[in-house]
Amino acid sequence: MRYRTAIAFWLAIMATGTTARAADPRYPDWPCTQAKVPEISLAAVWAGPPLDDVAGKWKDDAKVSALVAKLAARRTPLEEAQKAIREYLNGASDKTTSGKLLFAGLFETLNAQRSQVMNGLERVTRKQREAADKIRTDTLALQALQGEEQRDQAKIDELGNQLIWQTRIFEDRRGVIKFVCEVPTAIDQRLFALGRTIQQEIE
Repeated sequence: MRYRTAIAFWLAIMATGTTARAADPRYPDWPCTQAKVPEISLAAVWAGPPLDDVAGKWKDDAKVSALVAKLAARRTPLEEAQKAIREYLNGASDKTTSGKLLFAGLFETLNAQRSQVMNGLERVTRKQREAADKIRTDTLALQALQGEEQRDQAKIDELGNQLIWQTRIFEDRRGVIKFVCEVPTAIDQRLFALGRTIQQEIE
């Protein structure tokens, strides 16, 4: 049977009860095995001097703003980012203030990036739930068509091909979700490492 694989795929999904089980009931759309932590805690990534007096001011400094954008970009290798921090702070007239401004910018920027990724993951999870419902409906409809005495092969082929396409998209999205689930942790680790470099330079 041409469409046996697609039907078997969905029957297996149905047997598990759900397409994605939330690890934390407080966040039903969160698809990752990693616990959802909505925001990075400042205390978890920064042990340097208080940032209260520089909050928001980093945006007023064009050089700091440009450097924050470069350092926050995941395409910038970590070692290159750390080198850029050292070069910038070694040329600063006030290392402590410059370091605080730089980290305040990184903290705000990377927290925002992290939130965007997490919101995106939850949006895709909702789409997956909708897709799962559609695949379930189409699977049952296909089985019904195949069970008819007077089979309409054209309808069977049309619905079967649609089901194959839907399951392929569903599986592709599931693979993307698994990959993207690693991103918030990677952002946490990057912010911690960059913060540590700044602290070492201003101590």
